Amino acid sequence: MIFGIHALAFWITIGIFVVLALAPLVFLGLDFAKKLSPALRSDLLIRYRSWLILTPLMVVPVLAGALVSILAIGVLALLCYREFARATGVFRHRAISAVVVVGIVLETYAAATRWYALFVALGSLLVSALVIVALFADEPKGYIQRVALGIFAFVIFGVCLNHLGYVANFPMGQPLLLLILLCVELNDIFAYCCGKLIGRRKLAPQTSPNKTLGGSLGALFLTTTLFAGLAHFIFSGSQLDQPVHLLAMGLLLSLIGQFGDLVLSSVKRDLGIKDMATTIPGHGGLLDRFDSLLFVGPALFHYVSYFS
Repeated sequence: MIFGIHALAFWITIGIFVVLALAPLVFLGLDFAKKLSPALRSDLLIRYRSWLILTPLMVVPVLAGALVSILAIGVLALLCYREFARATGVFRHRAISAVVVVGIVLETYAAATRWYALFVALGSLLVSALVIVALFADEPKGYIQRVALGIFAFVIFGVCLNHLGYVANFPMGQPLLLLILLCVELNDIFAYCCGKLIGRRKLAPQTSPNKTLGGSLGALFLTTTLFAGLAHFIFSGSQLDQPVHLLAMGLLLSLIGQFGDLVLSSVKRDLGIKDMATTIPGHGGLLDRFDSLLFVGPALFHYVSYFS
């Protein structure tokens, strides 16, 4: 322990802030390679300033302990749902929206109290509640859409994001959660930088026109390598401390992180909007910034749980 923090978590935190300090050098490199237009350079600087605020807000709750981490992720889930509800209009259906909010709060409570049976049961119980509560308006027209939006929101924000919170309950949850946050955010940066340097073929032009296959593969390689290398120290001496498991977890994180980004891009294209909100300068809303985290939690939570 260092200053009451797990030693690995302490050094990962140092690494996060080192990366933040070195980021301007990456921008200079891209600028030197003539990969940045004046508009893009300005956008990167705005995003970087936002990261100077976002990073402590992400790291400090994790360092404060499992309970604070879980509560912080629960708050993030509620705020992301708020953006989603406003963008899709589901907030107008107050009963459905209330059930989703209650579901997110209960999932956070179950994770905070380590009540895993409730954590698992809430999935089917809240979906059933949404299907039934939607009947109370006595409006058959649009019933399927209202219910589908409610279930979609609860599964993503109530179930998936709170799996990330539940990771904090693992014996090595503090350093693992920090490593997930670090690698997920770097995964986006790796994809961006590799796309600028070697990206040619569009990955999904209709869904996300700026993403390239080269950027995606570059991020896959770099993120997997980084995660596997650092996770070795977290899982040292356990069954998961084997190259096949370390690389598999890194691949899962990178792939599913990129899919989370594409899912939100699809939602925004369907709605005909660029960003879910304007909360964070240069990033859009909270959901625009943390979309890559949406499905990483369940994937790594169940992988670690199954093999350990």
